[in-house]
Amino acid sequence: MLSPADGAHIADRFDLGAVGGMTGPVARGVVGQIWRLETDRGSWAVKEWFEPPAIDELAEGVAFQEAAAAARIPSPPTARAPDGSWLTDLDGTAVRVQAWVDLRERDPMLDPSRVGQLVGMLHQVPFEGREPTDAWYTDPVGPDRWDALIGDLAAARAPFASRLRSLRDDLVALDALIVPPTDVRTCHRDLWADNLRATVTDELCLIDWEDCGLADPSKELALVLWEFGRTDPDRAQILHAAYVDAGGPGRVRTASDFSMVIAQLGHIGARACVDWLQAEDAPDDRSFAEAWFAEFSEDPFTLDDVAMLLDALGA
Repeated sequence: MLSPADGAHIADRFDLGAVGGMTGPVARGVVGQIWRLETDRGSWAVKEWFEPPAIDELAEGVAFQEAAAAARIPSPPTARAPDGSWLTDLDGTAVRVQAWVDLRERDPMLDPSRVGQLVGMLHQVPFEGREPTDAWYTDPVGPDRWDALIGDLAAARAPFASRLRSLRDDLVALDALIVPPTDVRTCHRDLWADNLRATVTDELCLIDWEDCGLADPSKELALVLWEFGRTDPDRAQILHAAYVDAGGPGRVRTASDFSMVIAQLGHIGARACVDWLQAEDAPDDRSFAEAWFAEFSEDPFTLDDVAMLLDALGA
């Protein structure tokens, strides 16, 4: 794990100039966390992973991010060492650096026309990726696994066991809508409001490109429609129209076009349950897993959401 003292080593490796200080972690995710490094050449976001990452997947994300930036998709520039490398190992900890961008808090109520235009442009970035489709985005959790998790959580007296039990039938019904992707291209695959944000100067910025890989643009568009248009059919309609006007190739026409959001949310909820069960002797990790499950369960995606969005689009 990193410490503030590692700032000098990181700045030296990536030739970032004289260090003013490194603070953090300033943000934490499931697989890693972010520090802020200040040097005489600017501010930098330092990402460290809790476990060794899949280098091939990360490399494709970096390449796709840079191709997208060349196509005018706003994203933080990647810092590279003098030898061109973008990743380094610091005493067993994988580290990547990008330019710091001052972002506002996550906001699913961003201007839907701007969101639709950006995603439409993103889905046209000229890039031929090799990272394949992934079960996280394409496969259902399934009734057997949901039932096993419900039983395990009840046995462990998890505070949210009854909440998962109450959602079980709806989750299984949504799973039944999932179909395999068809027309695939490299996509971001994590286009939630956590990662598509406004800057303090009110520009849009797309971050966290590390999950990029092949996916169906129509199904990623459906995810974006729910995330940024779920509370208002008019917002969903505006977003979809802006996407089409920008030349985006995806279209949302059937309930199965929501396969990606169903699969991803299902796996998020299941992973939060597993993490809680495995963190028996780690109270902080249990609290993080419980909070993650709350994000999944407090505003769940439902069949009514599918019907509302399809109706808004005239599908």
